[in-house]
Amino acid sequence: MSGVLIYTDEEAKRNSFAIEKYRSLLDIKVVDEAYNGDADYAINRTNDCRIARRFEDRGIRVFNSFELSRIANDKQLCYDIMDKNGVPIMETRYTGVPFVKKPINSHGGIGVELLNIQEEHAEGFVYQKPCDTLGRDLRVWAIGGEIITSILRESKTDFRSNFCLGGNAVPYTMNDEELKLVKKVIDLANGDYIGVDFLFDNGRLVFNEIEDTVGARMVYAKTDIDIIGLYCEYIKSNI
Repeated sequence: MSGVLIYTDEEAKRNSFAIEKYRSLLDIKVVDEAYNGDADYAINRTNDCRIARRFEDRGIRVFNSFELSRIANDKQLCYDIMDKNGVPIMETRYTGVPFVKKPINSHGGIGVELLNIQEEHAEGFVYQKPCDTLGRDLRVWAIGGEIITSILRESKTDFRSNFCLGGNAVPYTMNDEELKLVKKVIDLANGDYIGVDFLFDNGRLVFNEIEDTVGARMVYAKTDIDIIGLYCEYIKSNI
């Protein structure tokens, strides 16, 4: 069965390593977000849930699904769902100072600010209470609902700990309580291949966000896990 791997032109340039891995392991061609041709399955790496919906409406299996992509790329919606299901989050629609302001669809820490001056809330942003341990978080990768690995990210120069922004990263072993929380979030997300980020507050994990088009750079840099290879095997068994 042949598939399509969907990237924007900009992201395709940044992800040449991943693209070559997919090409070597799957019968797949790389297309841009405008593609609407034939495919037996599609891997949507655009963060645009509308693309997933377009293929699903034609009966084509999409990795990740429209529903996962819709939730993961609307941070306020995602926080509301997690909060409703008893997953700890940092308070949103927060009116105190300081506060974290982030676009509802931001990724990689882009556009996220820590502000000390109160401002009127604007549409399209999440306003959130900061955790008490800035510059430190946990990224967990999951395939088909199963935890693959977890890596602790820390920055001594930025309240954002993202690896792509210069943060340090080391493999992390979760305790039983942390594993229980992480598994609950992964089950709620119901994604094919996702990253889930957690903050640390009062010594415990607090949900932060789901990454729909989660990257693999940290996994290859810090572990011996071939995570894209594992994902391709998962895809083969689910088409």
